[in-house]
Amino acid sequence: MTSHQTTQTMKPATAAKKLGVYLEATPAEFQEGVVSRAELNALQADPPAWLQELRRNGPHPRPVVAARLGISIAGLARGGVTEALTTEQIDALKQEDPGWLRRERTTQAEVRKEEVRIKEKRAEQHAERNTERAAQPRTSRS
Repeated sequence: MTSHQTTQTMKPATAAKKLGVYLEATPAEFQEGVVSRAELNALQADPPAWLQELRRNGPHPRPVVAARLGISIAGLARGGVTEALTTEQIDALKQEDPGWLRRERTTQAEVRKEEVRIKEKRAEQHAERNTERAAQPRTSRS
């Protein structure tokens, strides 16, 4: 009996998300088909011209827009940005530097600082627990 392995596939929306591109801007054949794991790996390893262009100039999906602006996706929504933006539009927003963007960047910086503080505190607690365990006498079992 031979084992028969099936090809793992994903919807175009999932593949676009993994590639970091806006699905509606991809070619029709990409949007209408299914993408195998091997095809996704090939696209990541050697991106075709359309993928390189989308990554360079957009339009970009919200996670990419948020990352390029240095804010959260929720911060985008609070700022009224609900559509995909091109690189040119993102650069224009950075140049304009509206009040909401400055506030969101400040918020994001505070969130990151708090995450680092929590991570350091947990590491410290973990080290203390390990020190306490090492100091406890070991009992032998019969």
